[in-house]
Amino acid sequence: MPASLSWCWNAHDAVAFVAHRGPLFIWTISGPDSGVTVHKDAHNFLSDISIFRWHTQKKGKVVFGHIDGSLSIFQPGNKSQKHVLRPESLEGTDEEDPITALEWDPLSTDYLLVANSHHGIRLVDTESLFCITTFNFPSAAASVQCLAWVPSAPGMFITGDSQVGVLRIWNVSRTTPIDNFKLKKTGFHCLHVLNSPPRKKFSIQSPIKNHYTSSTSEAVPPPTLTQNQAFSLPPGHAVCCFLDGGVGLYDMGAKKWDFLRDMGHVETIFDCKFKPDDPNLLATASFDGTIKVWDINTLTAVYTSPGNEGVIYSLSWAPGDLNCIAGATSQNGAFIWDVKKGKMVQRFNEHGKNGIFCIAWSHKDSKRIATCSGDGFCIIRTIDGKVLHKYKHPAAVFGCDWSQNNKDMIATGCEDKNVRVYYVATSSDQPLKVFSGHTAKVFHVRWSPLREGILCSGSDDSSVRIWDYTQDACINILSGHTAPVRGLMWNTEIPYLLISGSWDYTIKVWDTREGTCLDTVYDHGADVYGLTCHPSRPFTMASCSRDSTVRLWSLTPLIAPLQINILADRSWEEIIGNSDYVIQQGTPPLLCGKMSRDIKQEIEKLTGNPQVKRLRWFSECLSPPGGSDNLWNLVAVIRGQDDSLLPQNYCKGIMHLKHLIKFRTSEAQELTTVKMSKFGGGIGVPTKEERLKEAAEIHLRLGQIQRYCELMVELGEWDKALSVAPGVSVKYWKKLMQRRADQLIQEDKDDVIPYCIAIGDVKKLVNFFMSRGQLKEALLIAQAACEGNMQTSHVSAPKGSSYSDDICKEDFNELLHTVSKELAEWYFQDGRAVLAACCHLAVDDIELAMTDLIRGNELELAVSVGTVLGESAAPATHYALELLARKCMMIPIWNLAADLLLMIPDNELHLVKLCAFYPECTEEINDLHEKCKLPTIEECMQLAETAHADGNIFETIKYYLLSQEPEKALPIGIHFVKEYISSSDWTLDTIYPILDLLSYIRTEKLLLHTCTEARNELLILCGYTGALLAIRRKYQSIVPALYEYTSQLLKRRKVSVPLKIEQLSEELDAWRACTQSINQSSEDSPYTPPSESQRMVYATLLKRLKDESLKGIIGHDYVTGSNLPSHSDIHISCLTGLKIQGPVYFLEDGKSTISLNDALMWAKVNPFSPLGTGIRLNPF
Repeated sequence: MPASLSWCWNAHDAVAFVAHRGPLFIWTISGPDSGVTVHKDAHNFLSDISIFRWHTQKKGKVVFGHIDGSLSIFQPGNKSQKHVLRPESLEGTDEEDPITALEWDPLSTDYLLVANSHHGIRLVDTESLFCITTFNFPSAAASVQCLAWVPSAPGMFITGDSQVGVLRIWNVSRTTPIDNFKLKKTGFHCLHVLNSPPRKKFSIQSPIKNHYTSSTSEAVPPPTLTQNQAFSLPPGHAVCCFLDGGVGLYDMGAKKWDFLRDMGHVETIFDCKFKPDDPNLLATASFDGTIKVWDINTLTAVYTSPGNEGVIYSLSWAPGDLNCIAGATSQNGAFIWDVKKGKMVQRFNEHGKNGIFCIAWSHKDSKRIATCSGDGFCIIRTIDGKVLHKYKHPAAVFGCDWSQNNKDMIATGCEDKNVRVYYVATSSDQPLKVFSGHTAKVFHVRWSPLREGILCSGSDDSSVRIWDYTQDACINILSGHTAPVRGLMWNTEIPYLLISGSWDYTIKVWDTREGTCLDTVYDHGADVYGLTCHPSRPFTMASCSRDSTVRLWSLTPLIAPLQINILADRSWEEIIGNSDYVIQQGTPPLLCGKMSRDIKQEIEKLTGNPQVKRLRWFSECLSPPGGSDNLWNLVAVIRGQDDSLLPQNYCKGIMHLKHLIKFRTSEAQELTTVKMSKFGGGIGVPTKEERLKEAAEIHLRLGQIQRYCELMVELGEWDKALSVAPGVSVKYWKKLMQRRADQLIQEDKDDVIPYCIAIGDVKKLVNFFMSRGQLKEALLIAQAACEGNMQTSHVSAPKGSSYSDDICKEDFNELLHTVSKELAEWYFQDGRAVLAACCHLAVDDIELAMTDLIRGNELELAVSVGTVLGESAAPATHYALELLARKCMMIPIWNLAADLLLMIPDNELHLVKLCAFYPECTEEINDLHEKCKLPTIEECMQLAETAHADGNIFETIKYYLLSQEPEKALPIGIHFVKEYISSSDWTLDTIYPILDLLSYIRTEKLLLHTCTEARNELLILCGYTGALLAIRRKYQSIVPALYEYTSQLLKRRKVSVPLKIEQLSEELDAWRACTQSINQSSEDSPYTPPSESQRMVYATLLKRLKDESLKGIIGHDYVTGSNLPSHSDIHISCLTGLKIQGPVYFLEDGKSTISLNDALMWAKVNPFSPLGTGIRLNPF
């Protein structure tokens, strides 16, 4: 087992690793020299190696730290030094004092920082083998786990303690730390200082300083210093990892976390389960010896089990609200942990030291707990430890599950390849049934929650079997996994849906009726062990894996028509069914579980129009976590619901701004022990400062207060200056406060807050918080100002003017909306569109909330919320309905698509497109025409010819598309568009409607051999108008791809269109030049201003584009999960050539991929696939 490993600095693709006493192996991963070689000197050490480090500049130089506290140094061309520089106190003893951390000084070839477990830190010279400095800790108990140099401040380094999460900052010129920050309760694992700071999200101009001095001129202050030190802290960001799995990015200059995930598992997660009475709490059990409980809305761990229990294989919640978890371990028996009390309340040792692979708390009888173990026993006992049954198996037992219908039935999975069912109500220790058929050991077993007597089992033979207890038979075998099956989960609403996880790293979704695999997911990077969902949120699933992650999934795509039936206000028969009916092959999915039955019962009790409640309740249980509950609470507030009806956790989420101050004030009253923030402190006093102080005292005694204040500022004694400044004038005091605030902002210090609030400089404070990305803080300040809680400074308002307050109010309102927009944008770009919408609703901005949901592709949620909000959300709701109808055309459920479009008031054109694209026989097409109130196919033909004779192009195209010969529309429409764009003053809005309508020609007609030329011309014209639309909608990422697509088609296909490849590249260059100043940050590439001709080309483009009618849909789309780390199956986008992050969309060839975000934007501006086949793209 390697004890330490490291990338080789001097080689591009090599990793070095070492175990025990050597040797040092160097593994070249790729290239002609790939393979493992051995370092020629680094072997045969006298003490085990704990850590090693390559020198970053000096090629081949390497140092090893040993368990006995010594160092070994190797350098090509020099004599090797083995086991030197042990701490002096250890010389001549056998005591061990392992080296815990080593780092070479980046500015020297020979200096090295060394930390020993007990002896502390030394700076040593590896050339002369001399210890230069020994650093002292404030307490003898502290020991160093890790250290790092600070690149931005020569001579400075930081250390992380091993017992407690204390970060210490040091300078090589002092033997004690400059500062200590306690960041966390648990010790450090490792830390690293970033070379370049992360990009600032906003930049704020710094005030210019004066440098001349007169009796009343402003002094130049020194930097603010911490309590008693003559060092200012380095600007820098430290990546910190902690022993409890916490990870964060700490800003040392601003003394705040930029990001912190408070804790996490550091090893395989074997099991996960939702809390029976709370679908937001998920418990996980891990190899690292802990159970953690997570809030899945915020993705943070809220509880962790005390101590280390060894490997935990399985967990089970107590039923209802008992707040206890039972856990099963590899060697230490089983236990019950009381989550709220935070302690273990019971232990079970009946299996001795044998591993317990599964524990199951009965949910029908809360007194009984079952465990099964490697000792071959499944034991049923009461919670106080009384054994009720010991069922002996011929080999190890790996899984057990209580029946959901009969409280006395339990099934087990055994190493002897059999599944057994026992009846606990009798005294017999023999099984009622034994099911054989698996060809290797059986692991987990799961009873169906919806079908009595049905259970499934997963095995090392890579299959899942479905058994029918009443028929004594295996009724289906699900084959497809390529390794042992572990996780198993039945859906609690759809009786035939089963999900499995395997050692082949995949999760598979099965339709157990005919045994087909509906989907395979490759995201996990290792074995998938646990799968779970909660009955009240049945389409959100959690999975856990050996890759030490928990992932949350939405299963709603599997029941797409169902969700849309609810939106279209269809009857109950199309939403809810019974298991016996739904289990028949070919039946559409219907909800059969408790959650849907409960909603139906509640709705049937209501009087009046139940659709509002029905939309909300179904939306809450079908939507994944992460903001939908929050969104519905805000919708209720906007619709005037009484505050007393808001749920208890409302104040934890994004609140409506009218509640923000009220809730935060009561929160502040709870925290009665308020810690005062310290303002600038004094500093050590050399002689020059003594003299200045003396001078200042004299000025003060002479009544020259202003001079005294300026001298105090020069000394950094701001508080003394500020306390007497009102003696000069309140105006001077305010000015001094403002200068202090400016300086603190310059230094990125939190201490600025009270200064800004005291002088009422709300704008400055809001900008300060925004520049640090602390948008929630900014929002609070702006709202407080709007509510008149701040004494704001009206510097320019004339005396006695009454209007200044209103103007101020107006200003603050604007500020409030700016901050809300920033916060919304931050959530939105993080792939959390629902929370972004919440931010807009919190300031009553319904239009932006709706468009964020649409741009996040949360179409069902947008329609539900829009329908409930009514008129104010109408334009966006109609657009969402149109996109949702396109989704229905894909499924395909045409009638449902028509129902959605009929909900839009001005719907004729939408219905025409739907009917034009409908690919069925004449009779069925005419039925759809009738539903959509359109003439029959035959009548459409006549209407087309009449319109053609009258010279009405649009009507001609429309009716031809609805007739038997839709291809007649192509030449007419394309000819019109080509003519029109040959003139110089054409606009996009004239040609786009015609091309959009033509694109709905039935695919099989468009692909006819006789239509080849027309098809190619249509694709080119749609590609070009798509590029222009993408510019108008600011879809920056796909504009170049659309231009490239259009150019390629122009180059490769025989067409005559009035577009030239040169003209396209000219337009693209002009767009790039004129928009790069807005898009790119200065670090990416030097900014070159656009040329005069580029400005002209771009100006002409903008003239053609005009404005977008629905304002909010401008800007990039970001679907939920866009920012998640990449999957273990990496896909490259065929549009950009880059690795896709977030959800992936497969094109019609089944191989080419683009990101779902790009696919959505592409389909909104160009209906045809990027592969140029003439197939429509439908990613909705």
